[in-house]
Amino acid sequence: MSASSTRLLVLGLLNEGPKHGYEINQVVTAGALDQWTGVKPGSVYHALAKLELEGLARTFSQERTGDRLRRVYAITPEGRRTLRDLLRKALAAPPHSTRSDFALALRWHALLDTGEAGELVAAASRAVEAERAALAAGRTAKEGLSPLADALFDNAEAHLAADARLLEDLARLLAGPQENVRG
Repeated sequence: MSASSTRLLVLGLLNEGPKHGYEINQVVTAGALDQWTGVKPGSVYHALAKLELEGLARTFSQERTGDRLRRVYAITPEGRRTLRDLLRKALAAPPHSTRSDFALALRWHALLDTGEAGELVAAASRAVEAERAALAAGRTAKEGLSPLADALFDNAEAHLAADARLLEDLARLLAGPQENVRG
């Protein structure tokens, strides 16, 4: 995921109040945000350091926990302006991209060993079904959040269902006569 996603997440959480990196990572982990946003917990500390260098966050305080010194960060006024800019950019963009390395790779599937493309499409199909199961579990765990969250879950399921249908069609086409399957 892009650095702007991490910046959006970190600045958004800091806008809610001062936090240290471990606390932000806990939010990412508890909400399974790495599954839905691509923001990895390890990227949080790097983002905090960079945001501080850019003047978008500042060290609010330092807490000692055992032998460790934890820095608590707060958002700056410039950080709030940047957060609003990131929100505008994110909300003005389509929620899902049609750009895909999968589509590009499909163009040259015939370069693979016989049957390999079909096996890989089957693996992709299993991965989509696993994502659908994780989405359903996430929806159950987050039930009652808001109509906005419900709309996002509905949209994600529709995309995954469309991907599942596409993969079924591709598996059928790849299993058929190869002269009908051109890149």
